[in-house]
Amino acid sequence: MFDKPVYIGRFAPSPTGPLHLGSLYTALASFLDAKSNQGQWLLRIDDLDVPRNITGAAAQILSTLETFGLHWDASVAYQSESLSIYENALTKLAETQTIYTCVCSRKTLATEGDCHCLEKQIDLNTLHAYRVRTDQRLIEFNDRLQGTVISNMAEQDDFILKRKDQIVAYQFAVVLDDAIQGVTHVVRGYDLLELTPKQIYLQKLLGLATPVYMHVPIIMDAQGFKLSKQTLAEAVSLKEPQKIIFQLLQLLRQSPPQALKTVCLSELLEWAIEHWNPEHLKSCHSIKQFAEPS
Repeated sequence: MFDKPVYIGRFAPSPTGPLHLGSLYTALASFLDAKSNQGQWLLRIDDLDVPRNITGAAAQILSTLETFGLHWDASVAYQSESLSIYENALTKLAETQTIYTCVCSRKTLATEGDCHCLEKQIDLNTLHAYRVRTDQRLIEFNDRLQGTVISNMAEQDDFILKRKDQIVAYQFAVVLDDAIQGVTHVVRGYDLLELTPKQIYLQKLLGLATPVYMHVPIIMDAQGFKLSKQTLAEAVSLKEPQKIIFQLLQLLRQSPPQALKTVCLSELLEWAIEHWNPEHLKSCHSIKQFAEPS
């Protein structure tokens, strides 16, 4: 009998506040996908955007995941521990003339359209960002839920890898972070699907493996907006974790039997791992929220 391929998944929240129902929903989906495949589920704290970080939020996130029985494998990784790796990768891209300096502001881009810094001599003493040059290649991948996605990089603007404030951009960091942790499968929200071709493009430039992607539908609030910190989504209640996990399984279209409403959390999660079937979410982009238990 052949061994199953290694599965390494991850959940990577930002410490900009407590977990809300939408983020816990994504965490549960990635946890179940990893565990149902006898894989590892890793946790990474995406703490690069220092101005947005909230003191104590990372510890609160860890505590919340433990309360809901979502226990991670290995030690927690922090983006801030990988700054030298990001810099080395930038140097590698600079050596191949794949990146260039940019001094454009959002206002400039809004009025002039495209960035033209590639055609200019930029004074490096001026605050500047780094952009990656896109080329003519087609990026194609098969998302496990959303199907085949094809993107022509020639139609994408050159995008930023490191901002003027010296903070490494999400697009760049996440590619390297996943490579550092050996991530083979990425389960995340549908709202990030359009960013994936850019990340695969960077993986190709850096000679990194491309994980298998699965973008689950996002939860929408009563006003039709994605549940997020930007839309002031409330922190998930810690009162009755078993009931909330049951509801999240319903949102994930796993159809848990009503008899499981009264079992303990560990038993509910065991059932969820054994019966996990993401095919029920096929081609679905969003799901309406319903109220948490009071």
